[in-house]
Amino acid sequence: MDKKTWKVGELAKQTGLTVRMLHHYDKIGLFTPSKSSEKGHRIYTETDISRLQQIMSLKQLGFALEEIKRMMENPKLNPAEVIKVQLESVRESIQIQEQLCSRLERIYELLNSQQEVESEQFLNLIEVINRSKDKYFTQDQQEKMFKQLGLEERKQMVSEWLEITAKIRCEYEKGIPPENLTVIQLVKQWAELFNQLSFGDSDLTKAAAHYYKENPEIGERLGLDRHLADYIKKAELHIDLDKKGKESCGEKESPTIPALLMPE
Repeated sequence: MDKKTWKVGELAKQTGLTVRMLHHYDKIGLFTPSKSSEKGHRIYTETDISRLQQIMSLKQLGFALEEIKRMMENPKLNPAEVIKVQLESVRESIQIQEQLCSRLERIYELLNSQQEVESEQFLNLIEVINRSKDKYFTQDQQEKMFKQLGLEERKQMVSEWLEITAKIRCEYEKGIPPENLTVIQLVKQWAELFNQLSFGDSDLTKAAAHYYKENPEIGERLGLDRHLADYIKKAELHIDLDKKGKESCGEKESPTIPALLMPE
């Protein structure tokens, strides 16, 4: 007998996942609870939790749900190896982010004190920035993000996106409910800009969602913290939008900053 069990709502609350996501995983046969109550409620066991950890680790590594399902069905899958690969990935990401932070701080200090920044320092910074994106975006996606839009056009989009985000934050801080018509209209503009900048590429949208989910500090610098993201997500429920690029395998992604808004 397992020592502990969880109902779907309890598991969702404890892991930060959504009930909708867990239901979807069950529907596609990726993560099905081992037990059910007399009333038909899903009951997850400790064995299920171990499987869920492997699923989330593989997902964090960038595998699609169908790929994860096939891997989990392989009896030769070694749970320790999954953790090892994820650990190596996280360590590499931390190393890159530390390098990026160090070089950004140095250039900021020089610019803030009106000192000259050598071109070599900018080149080194660009190199680290590109390495930090390689984990999330393919070469084709990076070219699409940064070559299909000119610098001035991208700057204009950054300005527009920040303006819309600031207006939404203003409504949020005033305590206006997300179902308010003004909020809905602002979020609709926000979402339409997202779709425009994603070029209708669902893979690019998923990559951007993954990028900002793992690097929330970038979103916060542009005014989109977790609380505002949740507020936008609630408002989106009241908008009859085209879901292309907003859902992946039945999962509705949390609001993310369009990758195309970020400087190259």
